[in-house]
Amino acid sequence: MIKVVLLAGGFGTRLGEETTVKPKPMVEIGGLPMLCHIMNIYSAHGFNEFIVALGYKAEVVKQYFLNYMYLQSDFTLHMGKSSIDVMKRRPLDWTVHLVDTGLHSMTGGRMHRLRDRLAGGTFMMTYGDGVSDIDLKRLLDFHRSHGKLATLTLVRPRARFGTVDLAGDQVVRFKEKVETESWINGGFFVFEPGVLKYVSRDEEVLESDVFTRLAEDGELMAYRHKGFWECMDTMRDKIYLESLWASGEAPWKRWPNGRECGP
Repeated sequence: MIKVVLLAGGFGTRLGEETTVKPKPMVEIGGLPMLCHIMNIYSAHGFNEFIVALGYKAEVVKQYFLNYMYLQSDFTLHMGKSSIDVMKRRPLDWTVHLVDTGLHSMTGGRMHRLRDRLAGGTFMMTYGDGVSDIDLKRLLDFHRSHGKLATLTLVRPRARFGTVDLAGDQVVRFKEKVETESWINGGFFVFEPGVLKYVSRDEEVLESDVFTRLAEDGELMAYRHKGFWECMDTMRDKIYLESLWASGEAPWKRWPNGRECGP
């Protein structure tokens, strides 16, 4: 069983008031925490064991999953007997490990703190704020084909501003926030246990420390995803994702109704 690590411990300061009371992965899109959107993406591809690396406001995530059965089910309270009858709806065949990896640990440090849980075989990892229509089984096949220790997914983000095509001083075309030509790190990693030897401290950053060492040793490969990808980094991003969800055409939704985490 391949484990999926979800990095859910950061402060998420650029989301302002949203993250004063909850960690960024618990900010909701369409009434569902971003964390659940991401877990649903993995589950739709058959990956159902999760390790959630907690830090900032870890108690919010723990309370959500502790109360999940009641939040997503009908139940009857027998007040005199102090008992509850739960009428389960859409039970999830998931295993969710909630692990506090430190308030100030960096992304590499969180992986280091999980090393004993990840030493048994290939594992996957991603950030707690990005959604995509990525084919995770194809990603895993690509990783297995090259035999290296690590695979990261590259994506092309939306441009923040529109672009203008000119003929002299005349505007001939206006393009609203087109996709950029640059490739960036989009998360959705696949790792072999050998990656764990590349990190040893809480202060180490996955992107600048661990990946740099892996690249120097020729152990880091890139999977290019040309489809949808979006990161909820700011309130502008949240509003955009909310609009996609409200349209009923959210590109990252690939799971059948009745099997997902959420209402």
